[in-house]
Amino acid sequence: MFERFSSSYFLGRLYVEPYDGTEAAIHRTEHERLNECVYTDGRGVERVDYPLVMKLDTAHFPVVGDDGVPSGTLALPRDAVDADALPDDRPVLLADAPRAAELLRYAGYDLDDLVPGGPGETDGPGPDRPDDRLA
Repeated sequence: MFERFSSSYFLGRLYVEPYDGTEAAIHRTEHERLNECVYTDGRGVERVDYPLVMKLDTAHFPVVGDDGVPSGTLALPRDAVDADALPDDRPVLLADAPRAAELLRYAGYDLDDLVPGGPGETDGPGPDRPDDRLA
């Protein structure tokens, strides 16, 4: 679904549509799976409910899991997008753990335990590591 795009982002395609929710959302199962790939370090049980951070065009969105969102879809609050341009199949960037933690902290989230080692941790997926594709 997503492949490494740069040192801070993965690139994928999602069907993007406006909806009446207050937060950007993807299907809960996909959210948990991506969360495991992006945020966990394999050293034990870790939370998989932190918001992901996705970028569409020039806007970043904290993304939560929601069972009501269809698989393969990024649902965005109507007031946050140009609803006339959606729905549409679009390229979407997914921030990796250090970048997501940085962006979420800017947005006011308390994520001290989100990224092992905090911002700048480099033991996760990267351009030279075999796990550069996120399911």
